[in-house]
Amino acid sequence: MLIRPIASGSAGNCYYISDGQNSLLLDAGIPLRRIMAGCGYGVTRVDGCLVTHAHGDHVKAAKDLARLGVDIYTSQGTIDKAGLEGHRIHPVKALERVSIGGYEVLPFDVEHDAPEPLGFLLRSVRTGEKLLYFTDTYYLRYTFKGVTHVMMEANYDPDTMEHNVMTGRIDVQRAKRTIGSHMSIDTAIQTLASFDLSRLQQVFLLHLSNDNSLADEFKRRVQALTGREVYLC
Repeated sequence: MLIRPIASGSAGNCYYISDGQNSLLLDAGIPLRRIMAGCGYGVTRVDGCLVTHAHGDHVKAAKDLARLGVDIYTSQGTIDKAGLEGHRIHPVKALERVSIGGYEVLPFDVEHDAPEPLGFLLRSVRTGEKLLYFTDTYYLRYTFKGVTHVMMEANYDPDTMEHNVMTGRIDVQRAKRTIGSHMSIDTAIQTLASFDLSRLQQVFLLHLSNDNSLADEFKRRVQALTGREVYLC
């Protein structure tokens, strides 16, 4: 499966995936022109866009994509909060499967400070590969079997963030919000360890904090656990 990160982080998130026949966008939190460039200007050929939640760094271009004819799949909470409307907007519910192009998609609930945030488990009907995508959640209540690709948040290192608070680099309120809405590397490692990794091929670490992460150390720890390819986004 091809995974092409177009943007990742607090400034915006968007990823293009393809199994060689069918393609999807995961989130749309950057300007439309950047998404179009990231798709090789073939954005109207994607089978749909899955949006995790209503914060601007994930939903910014959803209306523009819908106007171009791209189907948007997200929760009703996200639809209402982001003001999405029209026949291209499709509400999905946690733990209710939906078929999108050549993919079977299972949305699931995550823990974030937004209405009805979701993660997604995708299975390519053509290749049988299973992609797990979750971001902007401090905890994941589910475990998964047979995943071949994992795209997951690893936002901050607790010790680094504590040091930044003590030295005044970041304020206490920002730290509290991060702890209550984003995943630490420690939790990311524990979460990965709970999965069946027997088919795992690649891990993509997403949404790393500019101030509170240690990118090389995060990559080293995930490689040590999985023994697989690890990419920083």
